[in-house]
Formats: sequence, C-alpha cells, structure tokens
Amino acid sequence: MNTAEIKQRVNSIDFKTLYCQDGDTERYIKRFYSLLDGFSDTFGDSGDIRLFSAPGRTEIGGNHTDHQHGAVVAGSLNLDVIGAVRLNGENIIRIKSEGFPMDTVSLDNLQADADEYGKSSSLIRGIATCFLKKGYKIGGFDAYTTSNVLKGSGMSSSAAFEILVAVIINELFANGEVSAVEMAKFGQYAENVYFGKPCGLLDQTACASGGIVAMDFSDNENPAISKLDFDFAKTGYSLCIIDTGADHANLTGEYAAITVEMKKVAEFFGKSFLNEVSAEEFFGQIKSVRKAVENDRAILRAMHFFNETNRAKAEADALRKGDFDEFLRLVGESGRSSYMYLQNVFAASAPKKQAVSLALALCDKLLMGRGAFRVHGGGFAGTIQAFVPADMLNGFKDGIEAVFGKGMCHILSIRSVGGVEIKL
Repeated sequence: MNTAEIKQRVNSIDFKTLYCQDGDTERYIKRFYSLLDGFSDTFGDSGDIRLFSAPGRTEIGGNHTDHQHGAVVAGSLNLDVIGAVRLNGENIIRIKSEGFPMDTVSLDNLQADADEYGKSSSLIRGIATCFLKKGYKIGGFDAYTTSNVLKGSGMSSSAAFEILVAVIINELFANGEVSAVEMAKFGQYAENVYFGKPCGLLDQTACASGGIVAMDFSDNENPAISKLDFDFAKTGYSLCIIDTGADHANLTGEYAAITVEMKKVAEFFGKSFLNEVSAEEFFGQIKSVRKAVENDRAILRAMHFFNETNRAKAEADALRKGDFDEFLRLVGESGRSSYMYLQNVFAASAPKKQAVSLALALCDKLLMGRGAFRVHGGGFAGTIQAFVPADMLNGFKDGIEAVFGKGMCHILSIRSVGGVEIKL
C-alpha cells in the first residue's frame, strides 16, 4: 500500500494494544498521518509501505544491579518510536528520523569505525552486521521515523531505535525468525562495538519483549529472561514518570563511581562482579572490607546491591502470584535503598541541586502511605517513578506539576507488546 492507501486504514490499527487506551484514538491517527506525510515528503508516496513500532522501557526493579550481573525487572511503555518503511532495491539503508539528518548506511561497508561512535548510523550498521552473521541476506530500505519516547528520562530512546531497526530487518529479510531476545543482543552488540558505549542487555530486552520482563544476569552471556504474565492495567494504579528537569550533564563520573566502588568490594573477594560474591560472605566480613577499600560509601552501595538483586527477584515472584500489594511494598523498599545506600539521588559535587530528592519527598507527602515511588534509572538527575492509585491520580499529578511545571508528570502504562510490525 502507498501512503494514501495506508491513511485510509490507519483507524484499523490496534491502538489499545499499542497504547493501552480504548478512546482518544484521534491523536494516534494524527500521529501516523504525520509519519506518513514525513515519509512521503522525504521518499515519495509510491510503493509498498509498511509500519513498525518499538516501545521505550521503564526499570521497575533492580536499580544499578545489572552491571554487577544481578537481577532486574523492567517493562515496555506505551510510548514508542514508529517507522514507515519501504524496500528501495538498493544496497543502502536510509533512515530519516524526524528532526534529525538522514542516516545513510551502505551494506557494502559494515565495518565498525571509531569516527562513527555516538551516531545513530553506527547502530544501523551494527545491527545489519548481526543479521548478516546469522546468515540472512539483507537489502536496502528507506524509513522515516518519529518518536515520543522521552530522551534523557531513563526510558531508553536509543534502545527503542535499535529494536525498531532490528524488527524492520527481521520482518523484511528474515521472515520474522529472529527472537526478541536475540534482537536485543543485536542492539547491545551494535551499541557496544559500533556506537562505542558499554551497556548491558536490560534496555534492549525490555523494548524488544514487551510487557513486564524479569531478567537475571548471573550468566551474563546467556541471561535468564522471562516474560511475566501480569496485566498491569487491571491493578487500578497508574505508572507515573516524573521529570524533575535536572540536567544530566557532567554526571558521567557520578554514574561511573557506582560501578567502580561496587567492583572494588568484589575485588576484595577476588571476584570481578558482586554477583560472584555471596551475601553471607560479604556481610560476615564488612569490617575487613571496610578497612581494605577505605570507602564507606562503597560498603553501602554493595549492601544495596545484595538486597536489591534479591528484591528484584521477589518483585518478579510477587507479580507472578498476582500479589500487587507485596510488589508495591518491595518497590518502596527499593526506593529507600537507592536513597540511603546506593545514594544516587543527588551528586555529591552539587549538594544544593537535589531535584530528585525533592520529587521523592513530594511523592511521600502526596501519596500518604499508599502506592510506591523510587528513583528511576541511573539517578542523580532526571526522573523518578511512582505507582499511583487511580483515585489519587489527579491530585498527585497536580501536586507534582505545581512544583516541577506543567507536563512534567507523565501518566503511562505498560504495553503488552515489544517491537512489532503493525499489520493493517
């Protein structure tokens, strides 16, 4: 179908599955119209055009556990990057993302290049390479994309883009044979090797799989990944991501220090990662560890890891059993642990800038002992996460935005599908 024909059928898209809403489809229809107009303006409107979607993600449990090969719970969001795609008969992939320059990748040159680090074209090149290594013969296509996944919010807009590219290639050239977990690994490989950014598998797996996913990275090469059969929509709660407006700039050292300090504790036991150390061994030798590392914060951060990775497993078990009250209790524990032990709520170098701490304090006041709230993602700046009862939602949103500004409390849901081709 060309763009005009697709527009006539856009209202048949399953918006409820993609965006977790029954009504208000008009804004989604307009968004896809805009996508198709962008494609038409960039590449022309003829030919067989197909639609794709890949969601952002939210970390639900396991704050800063994945890099120590611990456990995590994450979910895909009803915010996504969508793409209109058409085969071009060439050996070139062209992707125009709304608001950004065109990325052009020749399939004749798929070598990693340090000069391309940090560019989205490197991600395309890396993912294409993974499909070729699997033995698939791939060709060129043109794509126009637009995204409403918030950047710098812990929702992993980059992973959503990676999974979108992987799903497009999978459907166009691999008969949909590559699994969600394998596509997630493709995205991680592209980010590590081609983009030049070390990262775990959490973000890509959540974006690719959809729903709520439990991950255990004890075997980091082959993590245990299970999709939880839990319908968040039936809980009577909303997921709120609160943007504090705090700047992530110059915080690289703060993020890196968490990993460095946790690894210092692991090294005391002759290990590379904390997950290789038993909690009993660690807690039994805290005095000796403290003397060796000469850093009490490192001890506290290690305490957070051992408790938090077990807590993430317990959260997954609670959801499997349908015990949402227990899940909320554990989320609350996670938030307190990040604040007290992990200490990623504000940068030690800027103690006057405590937007995340303030947002957590406001959640505590507004929720009055109900629901749960925690640091979201890396911490120090950016966003926090809250699970808010339906009867408190309007007052909660108003209370947060009275301090942080209009539009800073995002009311979201967990969508059940990950990266997909949208069938019309």
